[in-house]
Amino acid sequence: MRLLGLTEIKRLRKDLGITQSELAEKASVSQSLIARLEAGTVDPRYSKVERICKALDELKKREITAKELMTSKVVGVQLTDSMEDTVRIMSRFKVSQIPVFNKKKVAGSISEKRILNEIGKGANMKDFSHRNVADFMEHPFPIVNNTTSLTTLSKLLEHNTAILVMEGGDIKGIITNADLLKVVRR
Repeated sequence: MRLLGLTEIKRLRKDLGITQSELAEKASVSQSLIARLEAGTVDPRYSKVERICKALDELKKREITAKELMTSKVVGVQLTDSMEDTVRIMSRFKVSQIPVFNKKKVAGSISEKRILNEIGKGANMKDFSHRNVADFMEHPFPIVNNTTSLTTLSKLLEHNTAILVMEGGDIKGIITNADLLKVVRR
């Protein structure tokens, strides 16, 4: 176990997605001590800092990260791809949602649900098939780094169909609800 600088404690706690109270309970210290420590208004005893660091180390070891859960092959389409090509790609790779790119930059997303909604509205299929995916795309998926915790990922997936994982400025993976089920098989 290495001792963290007092400024690192708050950053690491937030990275792990835990509250001050959860950390305090795990370290057997008061929540107010954690709050004052993070605010820089207290000079704690070494033994208390050691307990907090040990608790953070244990939590960090147990926490599953985006890198462990992500599917590294990200299937996507370009803004200028037709809806026909988009549906073909989604079918080929058996995915229900994919990112839409403008070259290498994430521009949006498209899902089976969105496509089916358009069909349900009575879209002219010939016209619809030849239109660009840009005409129908939705907001981009959230982007996280590869160390983002399972707790944070599951909260993001409550409101999004997928999450993209970025490392070094490049998209390295995608996480969907199906990927979260991997934790059950551990």
